[in-house]
Amino acid sequence: MKKIIKIRKRKVEYTFRVSRRARRMRLAIYCDGNFVVTAPQGTDLNMVEGFIAAKSRWIINKLDYFKSSGKRIFIKTNRADFLKYRQKARLFVESRIQFFNKPYQFKFNKINIKNQKTRWGSCSKKGNLNFNYKILLLPPYIADYIIAHELCHLIEFNHSGKFWNFLKKLVPDCLEIRRELKRVG
Repeated sequence: MKKIIKIRKRKVEYTFRVSRRARRMRLAIYCDGNFVVTAPQGTDLNMVEGFIAAKSRWIINKLDYFKSSGKRIFIKTNRADFLKYRQKARLFVESRIQFFNKPYQFKFNKINIKNQKTRWGSCSKKGNLNFNYKILLLPPYIADYIIAHELCHLIEFNHSGKFWNFLKKLVPDCLEIRRELKRVG
């Protein structure tokens, strides 16, 4: 359902979604300017608006960024694009995993290429490595960071200091790349 909230002296429209699967509140701002808040069932609307207010600086920055950059730099894709590029993405990811995995011989189950809206990659407890096919559109150093990041989860399934130290061995400038990825989305 559509809602309007006033943050930082601006009226901002957002879509409020309730999800049975959600365990916590989540904000998403898409390149077309859509702002979506997803919350677990039973979450009070006042709590949602408090969450939005606490994140108001980030929200306004992202909305302004997408508004100022225009739609020309963002590639809108569909199912046909996914089917067309999935195999190319798989070959790319497999080659980079082979590169990073050579000295360590990480054990993983399988590699999946998906069409995800909000994630570049993930690693399941079963050892499955999942990547967004749009990883092909990223600069190579960011794609490498994402692939190495997920590989490191095979040995450290969290974001502890041990995890980051190991990732630094694979991608020495991982913290700078992480900041850049967070900044530009």
